[in-house]
Amino acid sequence: MIRLLWTASAEVRYFLRRYMPSNIVLDLIRTRKGLKWGIPAMLLAGPYLAIAFWCTTLIESGGPGWLHLVVLLCIWNALKMLAIGPVSLSLLVRTRVRERHARMHINQETRDEPQLPELTRSGQ
Repeated sequence: MIRLLWTASAEVRYFLRRYMPSNIVLDLIRTRKGLKWGIPAMLLAGPYLAIAFWCTTLIESGGPGWLHLVVLLCIWNALKMLAIGPVSLSLLVRTRVRERHARMHINQETRDEPQLPELTRSGQ
């Protein structure tokens, strides 16, 4: 039974990571080229919260109960978008520090290599 639940949860997680728009955006932001888009991606929390507010208004005026799931989903996605800003900023700083360290290490190695004298053809 536990094995079945484990497999089902893994499949659901795979489906959500692969096909849900917010997860696709988060995966793109976590790449090296996408780290700079973490702070602007925080603005996507606004529309999610607006949809949650709209659905809450509909529920209070007698709308269907399944809209509670939409509200929960929108709030969860808004929280994810708000969290990716500081996370991507810290990842970007860490990546730039590592890249700078690697460049300095490469420059130091090339500086320490002995220079071979150039061969000239003046003797021929």
